[in-house]
Amino acid sequence: MLSIVILGTGNIAKHLVGALSKVKEVRLAQVVGRNQEQLLWFSGFAPISTDFESVMEADVYLIAVKDDAIFEVSKYLSNKKGIVAHVSGATTMDDIPHENRAVFYPLQSFTEGRPLNFKTIPFCIEAHREKSAEILKGLAGHLSDHVYDINTHQRKKLHLAAMFASNFSNYLYGVGEKLCKEEGLPFDLLKPLILETAEKIQAMSPKEAQTGPARRGDMKTMQAHLALLGDEEQKEIYSLLSEAIKKVYEEKL
Repeated sequence: MLSIVILGTGNIAKHLVGALSKVKEVRLAQVVGRNQEQLLWFSGFAPISTDFESVMEADVYLIAVKDDAIFEVSKYLSNKKGIVAHVSGATTMDDIPHENRAVFYPLQSFTEGRPLNFKTIPFCIEAHREKSAEILKGLAGHLSDHVYDINTHQRKKLHLAAMFASNFSNYLYGVGEKLCKEEGLPFDLLKPLILETAEKIQAMSPKEAQTGPARRGDMKTMQAHLALLGDEEQKEIYSLLSEAIKKVYEEKL
């Protein structure tokens, strides 16, 4: 049985603890974090502590804190023999000053209170030691059907790709919602379109799936859209994205 200590009390920590608690090959040895109130949520799964100086011995330590706190937290584990891994997509493995350092990165958006099917989540594994990589891949395999060896450079680029595909697109959903509300229209009107766009790229590439006036080179419609926008930032975003789309397809226009 693999013993695991989680360091951190945020959304990723909660989702990981919830998922790992269902794995019979795993023992949650401890959850450590500075936020006493947040820690109480974990008390039903494992012993909890606010003292980073008294971290228990374990086979694996998963650091699930903000990226800029990973280095400081990992220093408390300098005398531990287990694998010390962070769960960040954008942070190098070498930010952990430990000989047995590693990365255990689940590529997903984690929102408190929203359940996830871990079997579908890609896990990206990197480790300084080959044996540690195998242990982490085995651990990830208990949670997911999608486990990959991905190095730091690849993972950073993947995290950037995820920003475009998820975070930025979600921001644009918000712009669409705002435009609907300005006319007293429900955002629900756009949801079937959003769903169809997401479903299409399961069967074809984003380039093949692209539609709209910029894709067609329809300048008249784009000018009409710009005239409807009163917000200068929205106009800039619309123009920038439209121009980027046009460049992809300009040879066919």
